[in-house]
Amino acid sequence: MDPEQIKPKKNVNILKWILIVGILIVLNLFFNFAISSVYPEPKFDDFCKPQQVNVQPTNKEACITASGQWNENTSIEKPVPFANTPEQIRSTSYCDLQFTCRQKFDDASKLYQRNVFVALVVLGIISIFIGLALSSITAVSLGLSLGGVVSLVIGSMRYWSAMQDYLRVIVLGIALIALIWIGIKKFKD
Repeated sequence: MDPEQIKPKKNVNILKWILIVGILIVLNLFFNFAISSVYPEPKFDDFCKPQQVNVQPTNKEACITASGQWNENTSIEKPVPFANTPEQIRSTSYCDLQFTCRQKFDDASKLYQRNVFVALVVLGIISIFIGLALSSITAVSLGLSLGGVVSLVIGSMRYWSAMQDYLRVIVLGIALIALIWIGIKKFKD
């Protein structure tokens, strides 16, 4: 075979892989920015309003009235290196004024991450099916299919810490089946 014919084919393969990787990356950037544009993430300051002056409650009743959490007898070390003598360690109680609002923020954040997870999974599955439907255009098909799988992975990573164990198994099973299916459809000899 003529070396001049081999070189253009090699360049075309490199360009196809660049297109595949480009589709994969841009598809997932598009999904994530589109979701955040339509469905904004909860902000901590919306739940726990910052105040210029905070008055710390000094007793349990005042703390609870202020929607805080009273913490009894916690040990606080003075900022002295190697504090290990009784004079350097004192026992105290304190009020966590952000306890209630932080819990509300955490709940809203978990709900948001779950909803984004669902959206990314749906978009990922749609991308995989579109990629398989366009099998005649190899680079675009593979880029969409792999982009869909990456969308599943990104969605799972965002929600993984709050996800129930049974849901983790289901997500991993779906991802494995999707990868095997893409492998069979795209690379069977």
